[in-house]
Amino acid sequence: MKEIHRYSFPTQIFFGAGARHLVAREMKARGVDRPIIITDATIAALPFCKEFQADLNKDGLMCGLHGGRPGNPCESDVTAGVESYREHGADSIIALGGGAAIDVAKAVAVMVDHEGTLFDYEDEREGARPILAEKIPVMVALPTTAGTGSEVGRSTVIAEDDTHFKRIIFSPAILPVAVFADPELTLGLPAAVTASTGMDALTHNVEARLAKGFQPFCDGLAMEGMRLAAASLRDCVRFANEKTGPTPEHIHARGLLLNASMMGSVAFQKGLGVTHSLAHSLSTVNDLHHGLANGIMISYAMEFNTQAGPEIEKIFTEMARVVRAPKESPAGFVDWLVQLKADVGMPTGLKSEGVKNEDLDELVKYAELDVCHSLNPREVTSEDFRKMYEAALAS
Repeated sequence: MKEIHRYSFPTQIFFGAGARHLVAREMKARGVDRPIIITDATIAALPFCKEFQADLNKDGLMCGLHGGRPGNPCESDVTAGVESYREHGADSIIALGGGAAIDVAKAVAVMVDHEGTLFDYEDEREGARPILAEKIPVMVALPTTAGTGSEVGRSTVIAEDDTHFKRIIFSPAILPVAVFADPELTLGLPAAVTASTGMDALTHNVEARLAKGFQPFCDGLAMEGMRLAAASLRDCVRFANEKTGPTPEHIHARGLLLNASMMGSVAFQKGLGVTHSLAHSLSTVNDLHHGLANGIMISYAMEFNTQAGPEIEKIFTEMARVVRAPKESPAGFVDWLVQLKADVGMPTGLKSEGVKNEDLDELVKYAELDVCHSLNPREVTSEDFRKMYEAALAS
């Protein structure tokens, strides 16, 4: 292993190439020895996952494996994970994967010992049941993408099976007790996945900085997360396209993006904004990958937000300076986003992703229902949502 850095914000993080090799030691130190790896079927079939499970077993753990359905997670995916947990006789969870797999693992952690259904514990619902920390099994996380930062988040986003409407379960109790942020686990990501997840990380930082409210801790994290994403995303996509192996430069770039992802997730405790409402609706109506939806819509959303007033103009100018946009202005920041999307191969608009004009009514409906835009720096009307979707459909 190279040098492993250890920091605790907001949970214990082991960062560095080879950090995954510390998992067994930490699990045993916490008094558990029958973990189940919760991931998706794609990752479960990869050689590194089999090797990881075998290494854990060699280190004295009796490790099970659950490979669920890839894609935007639904309540039935959580139910399947709970069944695997009980069949294995597990006493703990290792969340391995991107944001979707980690979100499923966190929801499984809630449901293995809580009564009722998952959405009984939804934070937004009146009379929601409390999540009890003493009923949450030991859970650690290993991200394999640099995107949502779910590994350091206190919420999980799970969709309804029938409508695919996304619901948020929030509790500090579901924050993994340790994160093993190993950039080597992200080296093999294809360029398109690297781009979409990286744009997701960037979006979290941008929207957190712009969100309403006074939260200077989150503002500082968001600005540094933005800087790290801007400094690394193009390189990560280039390395992915070139199929560069584990060179020091590749590992360094992936490590910067991984930290940007975690910083964005912590920063958006302050709030998010209109980009996420637009993206959540696209996932609901068109089943678009969350990072891809954010990556497409952020430039349209930020163009809308540049008209939010003088104070927001100052923040946009500050963000343009941090990401080293050619022009330090609100328009310069939006232009930088458009160029970044082109550089990393993101689609310019929605037409190429199968979204149609006849989807507009439903898209607007679910975007309005989404809670994220309530903290957007500029109020968003139904007509505003429609115009942003129309602009993206015209590109």
